[in-house]
Amino acid sequence: MTGESSSAENQTINQRLLEQYNEIAQLAGSLAHEIKNPLSVIRMNMDLLAEELDPPQTTAERRALQKTKVVQEQCVRLQNLLDDFLRFARLRQLNLLPGSLNEQVSRVLDFVSAQAEKQGIEIVRYLDPDLPSINLDAETLYSALLNLVINAIQAMPDGGTLMVRTQETRHGVALGLIDTGCGMNEETALHMFDAFYSTKDGGSGLGLPLARKIIDAHQARIDVQSELGRGTKFTLEFPKPARISG
Repeated sequence: MTGESSSAENQTINQRLLEQYNEIAQLAGSLAHEIKNPLSVIRMNMDLLAEELDPPQTTAERRALQKTKVVQEQCVRLQNLLDDFLRFARLRQLNLLPGSLNEQVSRVLDFVSAQAEKQGIEIVRYLDPDLPSINLDAETLYSALLNLVINAIQAMPDGGTLMVRTQETRHGVALGLIDTGCGMNEETALHMFDAFYSTKDGGSGLGLPLARKIIDAHQARIDVQSELGRGTKFTLEFPKPARISG
């Protein structure tokens, strides 16, 4: 078999695999939608039942109300899981336009500042004012960065420091997120971007995989360094837009 025919065969196989993946993703998204409809009905009826039982008049009603609340909590958890899954499954080609990484980072940090202060977390910003623009899709990148920052904040329930730095590098534009949180062991660090892998109670396991998918779609790379008990460092590096020769 010649190299040319082997390459053509590999392209055919890759195209077939891509078509199968897209078909499975479409079916999964449709299934998630079909689940959401009856789930909404169940949740609505549980809410109505809880209203009728509150306040409970008898021991039996008290037990019934407790069981109703358990179902309500699980409905909310499933709803959040389905929403995360649909966001994950829907991500396709992004509309990348020149924009400011600093602006998106600042939006995220402003949004979480109240929660960080409440937890005793100091956010230290080192945002390079002369940072070159990058090609980005503003809303999806914001979502990915928010996920990473929230992950860092959740790793510091008793307070700590989150240092956020942007800078130009030889190959592009870098963002560093360094927290002084609980860190990760080797197994968690290895699987943190796997879909449905989560070490948090009630977590969907899709937040970090979705963030990774968005970062990949920006042609950026992500590197993670973590030490148990000492903290975690995320480094994202985005390519600079190609110069247009005139």
